[in-house]
Amino acid sequence: MKRIFSGVQPSGRLHIGNYLGAIKSWIKLQDKYKCIYGIVDYHAMTVKYSPDDMQKRVLDCATSYLAIGLDPKKSSLMIQSAVKEHTELAWILNTITPISWLTRVPTYKEKSSQHPDDLNIGLLDYPVLMAADIILYKADAVPVGEDQLSHLELTREIVRRFNYRFGRVFPEPKSILSSGARIMGLDGKSKMSKSLNNCIYLDDTPDDIRKKLARAVTDPQRQRRNDAGNPDVCNIFSLHKLFSISEEIERVNKECRTAEIGCVECKKILAKNMSNDLTPIREKKLELNKDIDYVKDVLLAGIKESKIIAMETMEEIKQKIGVKYTFL
Repeated sequence: MKRIFSGVQPSGRLHIGNYLGAIKSWIKLQDKYKCIYGIVDYHAMTVKYSPDDMQKRVLDCATSYLAIGLDPKKSSLMIQSAVKEHTELAWILNTITPISWLTRVPTYKEKSSQHPDDLNIGLLDYPVLMAADIILYKADAVPVGEDQLSHLELTREIVRRFNYRFGRVFPEPKSILSSGARIMGLDGKSKMSKSLNNCIYLDDTPDDIRKKLARAVTDPQRQRRNDAGNPDVCNIFSLHKLFSISEEIERVNKECRTAEIGCVECKKILAKNMSNDLTPIREKKLELNKDIDYVKDVLLAGIKESKIIAMETMEEIKQKIGVKYTFL
């Protein structure tokens, strides 16, 4: 089977942006590919964080993966920092990656504006470590959200340069674009983000969801109940298209434009449908939290499987780049 790698940072509880932007599509891919899914904790270190919280965040992320439906019999679930070859390969890739390639990445510019007082080499070098994550397992494809496409294209450029310089080792990974693409936050302006406090978490209760949607931004031109709206510019309608059935989407689209339905009712319908979708995940996560030793066992097994592949790849790489010495 062809191989896939993808990962999510353990930067806190997973939200529907993570779910729709990437993880939901992972479930379907398990039957078609050999999947390695990582909790990429080193990537989470490019901004300030609490070391005391990292283990809790990693386990919470793993529990969420499993609650969504990742099957340890089909996929390897691993932790990036537990497989040292990730950073070893990243250094090797650093030696062939021009700085100009990194400074042009849109995410670096975005993060630079968000964290102007904490610009670090890790933030600039993030795409190289991401490339190492992917190609260490010779992944043929990567399920990504739209915002990660530039990173994946950079990975392909790095692969081409390595293969040209040292001989072919890596395939050029293709993108599998998730249907959710870029999920906007409840402010209707920014990408859904924990740091911006504009998200709905996968383990939010129906009451949490209802309250958050109640204050979410809708069509800015619709100030009163009898004002006609424009669903095309309303973020709530965008979420309807991801959580509601076709009949309700059609109804909201039509009745919003004619003011037959108000924003309050529109949000109530979305809250009901969103809760129906997320409640099984929340309940499964509660079950898994009662058996955290099982979650740890899944991670240990996934790390063991990943190490075998990673070590084989690094042996081949060292041979290619001339650092596999006969006297060692």
